[in-house]
Amino acid sequence: MGFFSTLLGIIGFGIGIPLGLVVGFFLFIYSKPDEVKDPMIRPIYELDSDALEELIPEIPLWVKHPDFDRVDWLNKFLAAMWPYLDKAICCRIRGMAKPMFAVYIGKFQIQSIEFENLSLGTLPPKLYGIKVHETNENEIVMETAIRWAGNPNIVLMLRLFSLQIRIQLVDLQIFVAPRVALKPLVPAFPCFSKIVVSLLEKPHVDFGMKIQGGDIMSIPGLSQFVQEIIRKQVSNLYLWPHVFEIPILDASVAATKKPVGILHVNVVKALKLSKMDILGTSDPYVKLSISGERLPSKKTTIKMNNLNPIWNEKFKLIVKDPESQVLQLQVYDWDKVGGHDRLGMQLVPLKVLTPYEKKELTLDLLKNTNINDHQNKKPRGQLVVELKFTPFREESSKFSSRLDGCRSMVSQDERDLHDDVVGGAGLLSVKIQGATSVEGKRHSNPYAVMHFRGEKKKTKMVKKCRDPVWNEDFQFMLEEPPLEEKIHIEVRSRRSSIFSFLSKESLGHVEINLVDVVHNGRINTKYHLINSRYGMIHVEIQWTVA
Repeated sequence: MGFFSTLLGIIGFGIGIPLGLVVGFFLFIYSKPDEVKDPMIRPIYELDSDALEELIPEIPLWVKHPDFDRVDWLNKFLAAMWPYLDKAICCRIRGMAKPMFAVYIGKFQIQSIEFENLSLGTLPPKLYGIKVHETNENEIVMETAIRWAGNPNIVLMLRLFSLQIRIQLVDLQIFVAPRVALKPLVPAFPCFSKIVVSLLEKPHVDFGMKIQGGDIMSIPGLSQFVQEIIRKQVSNLYLWPHVFEIPILDASVAATKKPVGILHVNVVKALKLSKMDILGTSDPYVKLSISGERLPSKKTTIKMNNLNPIWNEKFKLIVKDPESQVLQLQVYDWDKVGGHDRLGMQLVPLKVLTPYEKKELTLDLLKNTNINDHQNKKPRGQLVVELKFTPFREESSKFSSRLDGCRSMVSQDERDLHDDVVGGAGLLSVKIQGATSVEGKRHSNPYAVMHFRGEKKKTKMVKKCRDPVWNEDFQFMLEEPPLEEKIHIEVRSRRSSIFSFLSKESLGHVEINLVDVVHNGRINTKYHLINSRYGMIHVEIQWTVA
């Protein structure tokens, strides 16, 4: 009897405990309080210090931080647009979720997954202040705090083993502090190419989830566990310095062309040129340029009375897009009086060149680029040139596939020298972006003048402006790093009249040491103008090693 009583006790314990847990679980989930007390509402001036301290986290940022601005107008706009945004966002979610659900249909005995209801509710999110950062980069950076205590109606129907399981998301609360950057700014609508979002702190996410009508998030400990998992996963993906990028414009439209390498051109000689002068000869010279550039063409010397001139003159041209740009070569006959006659021309696509590999070409000169022109069949002589494209070091990885074929031709010592030497030739790019608070005594039509190594460059003039924006680039090909050199930039103003040379005025100047540019590769700074009370100039300088 003792054995049977013990056995019955064990069986009763084994059945009673699970049965009790199941009954208690359902009673806990489905039970609701009989009475819900209304919250006590009191004016702030009646609260004591302890109550006020508890309210501090709820105070909007524009109250706690003076550099945050109120955005009530934006919240009103968002509230008015929310019914339409709700439908648009839900439609987008359905479209994105459909292929994701299709992956799981047929697996784990899942027969179908679909939304029964999908609505974000009637309560829009609110922005609790916004701050706009001023940076030297070509971007707009904003910080805000978003809180959304919504009443969404999201119901997902899952058919599993011929059973329909109804999953409902309720009482959603999301508190985030994002940083939003619009960059880079471009002259094409909407004037920025992408949106970059990151979180400044871990987000707060709270919600209820009902399965077959029971709120499983009411289980003690489960809600905190799920919230912590969500916080960690979202933080690992989007907490600064991690970012989430949303492309707005196509890369080809938004991309700003910057130099990627140098084209070394050696104009060797010409053969059997056409006779253009009365004495049966010509005075030839060659003009070189890269398509898509506004820089002046480079020219060889003039060889007088020579139909087979030999130059052996070397030039360096800046390349921004070797896949689309072409080298334009034009041979002219110099005339002392009147215009110069063109003897012939030819184009060389840069994509035919292998990086670091010298290539000699003998080009048949043509009258023009029209292949159907019968005059192109007439012999006009030949031009012999040597070409070599050298990418900048930071761009070398982009041409790695083309480099693989020619690396074997370069000795190991030459590669080590190219990779290890800090000095050497390079490109100095100077971008004068703009100035602020520059004002003359008699007029304010500012323009910037830059002096470097005896060269003088100047920007366009902006009439009647104290805060001019130029955004003009200037480039210098250098044989060695400018470690001991300076750039002198002066802001001037002149009358926009025929006698402007009589009334020029200096609005301030600055001298910039280039040693930091060489060591850091790039600087982007605003400088105070000397001899100007409040004037500043914004200059970006970059040194790229060839």
